[in-house]
Amino acid sequence: MEITIRQTRSLDQVDRVEWDRLGCNGNPFLRYDFLNGLERFGCLAGHGWEPCHLLVSSADKLLGAMPLYIRDNSHGEFVFDWAWADAFERAGGRYYPKLVSAIPFTPVCGPRILIDRSAGRDREIKSLIIRTVAELAERSRLSSFHCLFTEEDDLGILTDNGLLLRHTCQFHWHNRGYADFDDFLQGMTSKRRKQIRRERRTVRDENIDIACLRGADITEEHWDVFYGFYCSTFYRRWGSPRLTLDFFHHLSTAMPDNTLLILAKQGDEHVAGAFAMLSDTTLYGRHWGCDRYLSNLHFELCYYQTIEYCIENRLASVDAGVQGEHKLYRGFEPFLAVSGHWIHHPGFRNAVDDYLEQETAQMNAYVKTLEGHLPYKNENQGSE
Repeated sequence: MEITIRQTRSLDQVDRVEWDRLGCNGNPFLRYDFLNGLERFGCLAGHGWEPCHLLVSSADKLLGAMPLYIRDNSHGEFVFDWAWADAFERAGGRYYPKLVSAIPFTPVCGPRILIDRSAGRDREIKSLIIRTVAELAERSRLSSFHCLFTEEDDLGILTDNGLLLRHTCQFHWHNRGYADFDDFLQGMTSKRRKQIRRERRTVRDENIDIACLRGADITEEHWDVFYGFYCSTFYRRWGSPRLTLDFFHHLSTAMPDNTLLILAKQGDEHVAGAFAMLSDTTLYGRHWGCDRYLSNLHFELCYYQTIEYCIENRLASVDAGVQGEHKLYRGFEPFLAVSGHWIHHPGFRNAVDDYLEQETAQMNAYVKTLEGHLPYKNENQGSE
């Protein structure tokens, strides 16, 4: 059958059922309603994410796709290449625009090459997509193509097609069949167990009530309250908020089973909130905000409540995203996420390749050091 390849500037031009039929391994951020929601509700405009998704079809049936964006900056990617851009431009090159396959503003691992597995042409279609994107970049005289936080199964396809691999440290919590939160604590060292109990106690002592709301249980009032917290965090740290209030409203109606909001009240007043997304196996912690400082409330909402939710609902893990070594002492473990990078200029590619060889060794050593500070009991620590 003849295969056709095209690009689209909007997922409105793609059938929702066709897109969601492609294998996204249950990742909610790759669902049509999430990605199209970002476009429809004003999250991308003004932030340098211009959709140009790649679609592979045969006989009007979608066989494969890649979420793809033209970028004029690197904000919201979380694989930091500012130094690459600076070096290339000081040498007389033009780093931006570039092509990026990623979930905007979301450092979550998952497939970036989506395919219809029933077609039985997985490797052929994946290779075709990667080659086509590289050809697009070359033909358009773009400096580079970046496939961020990609699935491990696709690393061979990326390297076979000339992409360089880069590792980024994330922090994930793993459910080892815990009966409840206290059972989880029993596996930790005495020092860390007491620390967590003390932190949770300080929140209770402030008479904080916490509610975990899912999907349809989240009212417009709840979203309005959380959005105020979310915006205040962005204005303090990064400038204008990326996600819009309409987008959050859209999630709880279009993706109710995947949307979780954790709100904290002191008396009759909401004081903080955390937003997460859910798959069948994983809770993805995304954003948090508050209107006042209360000791350890961030840890309670973003870590302890999410861990407790996973235990109670038998989810396998919490993905707490990038950065934050403080997560280590609260039960999260380092995880090396991988991204692929295609560089057009041969000399610049060689320089990046040399840099990545050194960075990878340093990242592996960093993770090994972190693993030596995990808060869990081990054979060498003996009885307490």
